Amino acid sequence: MTTLSQIIAITKGVKAQSLRDFTDAHRNTQKAPLLSGISRKYRPKDEEGEQLPPESTRVQLSVEDVLAETATTLTRLFDLVLTQDTANTVAKADVVVDGRALLRDVPVTYLLFLEKQLADLHTFVDKLPVLDPAESWTFSPEIGAYASDPVETVRSRKVMRNHVKAEATKEHPAQVEVYTEDQPVGYWTTVKLSGALPATRVKELRERVQRLQQAVKFAREQANTYEVTDAKAGEVVFGYLFAR
Repeated sequence: MTTLSQIIAITKGVKAQSLRDFTDAHRNTQKAPLLSGISRKYRPKDEEGEQLPPESTRVQLSVEDVLAETATTLTRLFDLVLTQDTANTVAKADVVVDGRALLRDVPVTYLLFLEKQLADLHTFVDKLPVLDPAESWTFSPEIGAYASDPVETVRSRKVMRNHVKAEATKEHPAQVEVYTEDQPVGYWTTVKLSGALPATRVKELRERVQRLQQAVKFAREQANTYEVTDAKAGEVVFGYLFAR
């Protein structure tokens, strides 16, 4: 029995090797010296002429041989990818969270998509702004935001004052010191507003994302246990492409 997860693992290695072999084949067919050879014999003009040995250079590479090798290499890859993609259309699993099937019969390709999206969502939720813990907050439906407890502060203004340090005499004028004094004139009542979330709410959201991540990962692993049926395509494809 071969499972989808095994086919995925095998296909990864075959893809890498096939790419290397295909690249080598392409490079070799572009090297003219490998494809060229020569065979020549010398015949003197008469029997008394100098005798020279024949000369030859063998052809090192046959394009037809390269085509055959390429077809063999890629046929395995074509068959594995078709087997994998066919299995992906039928391999499914339920996403179960806290004992409840949140999603049913989800294809493995979509489970992979969910894993990527949930990783991004985890980062997003983890960075959500949190209310200042130094304040006491209450949600206000009227303004659609959180409001802190009101804090009253005094508003004051500067008032000029005179302080007589020494009374005037016949010889000297009075010595007066001028200073300012804060005089209360009113009161501010301040309520801070915030669109951030309580830390407990962010913690709850983070835990939900984590639970769903675990459920999706488990579902993907379950879907990947699907027993695959070998599919064939390479022989037909290259039988057409490289037919002589």
